[in-house]
Amino acid sequence: MNLHELRPAPGSTRPKRRVGRGIGSGMGKTATRGTKGQKARRQIHPNFEGGQTPIQRRLPVKKGFRNINHKEYAIVNLDDLEALFQEGDEVTPEKLVQTGIIGKTKDGVKVLAFGELKKRLIVKAHKFSKAAKAAIENAKGEALTL
Repeated sequence: MNLHELRPAPGSTRPKRRVGRGIGSGMGKTATRGTKGQKARRQIHPNFEGGQTPIQRRLPVKKGFRNINHKEYAIVNLDDLEALFQEGDEVTPEKLVQTGIIGKTKDGVKVLAFGELKKRLIVKAHKFSKAAKAAIENAKGEALTL
């Protein structure tokens, strides 16, 4: 089979209706437009609503769109971990909520590299920035992804 040999399946296509070609065609005179009225006399845009404000003008204008798969993370900085946890502590999303660093976990917790971390901590979170992961590991801690 070659590209130039492709054809629709037999019976799947019908010939175009030729309207307005005389009485003998069966579609002459009014050419399937009915009798009288604006639609019979001239072509009207399919979205025309008879003078009513069109739907595209009635709807509010909003730029952009919101991705339905967008995830919103609760943000935690390294200086918060430094201030509120002791050497060797295990940091989990539940402990972060208890200490009040974050209000709720949303779609997960992300650790960012704002500030310095000198304590060795085992941090469990859903996401880490590269710099935050490096800073935790430089402090001899562990960065575990949930």
